[in-house]
Amino acid sequence: MPSIVASLSSSSLWYGVGILLLGYITTVVVYRRYFHPLARIPGPFLPAVTLLYQSYFNGTYYKEIERMHEKYGPIIRITPNEVHLSDPENYDKIYFMGSKFYKSPVFYGSFCIPFATFCTPSNEVHKHRRAMLNPMFSRKMVLDLEEVVQDKARRLVKITSDALAANKPADLHHAFRAVSVDVITDYAFNKSYNLLGSDDLGADFFAMVRGIGPAFWTFQQFEAMRDLAVKIPPWLAPKLSPVLGHVIGLQMEGVRQIEDVRTRMKEGKLDTKRPTIFSELLDPEKQDGYPVPSTWDLKDEVYSVLAAAADTTGNAMTTAAYHILANKDIYAKARAELFEAFPDPEATLDFQTLEKLPYLTGIVKEGLRLSFGVIGRLPRVTPAGGATFNGHYLPSGTIVGMSSWLMHRNPTIFPSPRTFSPTRWLDPENYRRCDRHMVPFGRGTRQCVGMPLAYAELYITLAMFVHRFEGLKIYRTTPKDLEYEDFFSAYHVAGREWFRAVGKEFEGNGVVEGKEGEEAKI
Repeated sequence: MPSIVASLSSSSLWYGVGILLLGYITTVVVYRRYFHPLARIPGPFLPAVTLLYQSYFNGTYYKEIERMHEKYGPIIRITPNEVHLSDPENYDKIYFMGSKFYKSPVFYGSFCIPFATFCTPSNEVHKHRRAMLNPMFSRKMVLDLEEVVQDKARRLVKITSDALAANKPADLHHAFRAVSVDVITDYAFNKSYNLLGSDDLGADFFAMVRGIGPAFWTFQQFEAMRDLAVKIPPWLAPKLSPVLGHVIGLQMEGVRQIEDVRTRMKEGKLDTKRPTIFSELLDPEKQDGYPVPSTWDLKDEVYSVLAAAADTTGNAMTTAAYHILANKDIYAKARAELFEAFPDPEATLDFQTLEKLPYLTGIVKEGLRLSFGVIGRLPRVTPAGGATFNGHYLPSGTIVGMSSWLMHRNPTIFPSPRTFSPTRWLDPENYRRCDRHMVPFGRGTRQCVGMPLAYAELYITLAMFVHRFEGLKIYRTTPKDLEYEDFFSAYHVAGREWFRAVGKEFEGNGVVEGKEGEEAKI
């Protein structure tokens, strides 16, 4: 008899818990959909009541957001407390110098690097950290250290030449990315990772970085999991999760690099004529009253710098180079302009001359436009007093954002937006109009600090590639292979063909012939 009573009591308990849980969920859903301050913002039912909707789409939510804008208009609700905008005129209302909109701690906390300048929610703390980084990425510093970029670009040319001489496809997908990582690590530590010197051009490194990406959306949905992940000891992380092990491994490599810089500073062995990112961050005289960051804090900065360099600039190079080889007219015009400026085939293609070439500039701009930088949204928290967009008031605390994916594909600003067209940048008036809406590096106070360096990499590497090679053809890669998944950084879809090229004399299948007519859609 007691066992029957106990069984009934247990069943009643679970029944009661179920009723309470159902009641709680129903209350939350009803509140979010009908009584929440954002209840009148247009959009479908599910994203208004749960974060699971964005988790379902994972790396393709940016495309679903585009579809929702097409159906519901320029302002939509994409999560219970987040709004997305598509009207280009709103961009400068959020992302501008001195903006009071600040980074969403929930969104940027998902990177698990709280001490990185990039992820700092506070605009004041960010201002201090950014002030130390700015000199390293100034135009003057980029020009002073131009040889770092020139050296990596020459190595890419040599690697490509060797592959073509062996009648093999040249792996440009990884080579372009290796240029970026080798440049930024040289900048950071005065000691390159030398991915260009590895047999696979850093393919394992980039696979590791990409493998970390999907965890970003998981941590968005499950903050407790994120908070636990950052507290796991380094020795335990690889045993629990390969992805987490990769993150910790990358951070611990950063710790070793920072300690090396710190040791060289103490022993007076640091090259004072060649400042680096981390020698600046560790310099007590540059702290402006703040304490010198610990090695453990700066490990987050290492991860941030590497992750940013790994694919963003590499994507832009890949996009530009692919369309050059895919279009005979673009290829011919680019070579003609370069040889007019540099008749000697072995000339040093200096950055200051290259950035004055209008057609090359059009190529660089289109490469950036169609690689998007950060392809998804850049969420900001609405400051005190709220804000109004497209007739809808957003109260303080509302998360609001926009994306380069929609800005760069807006047909009003960029007619035929899917077409890679360097000529759209040749007319000065059109250039100004297009450039005003180009945001591959973001804009305002939080604009990417590495923009001047990225431009130097793009101009020098693409120019040297086009100047040195004639008649290259695409090997197997199709436009579909260039599609992206959004794990904050844009990554090409796993399992697709990497961008490779072959020479005129290549014998074998898989060659993709370039099209005629500059405006041909790829």
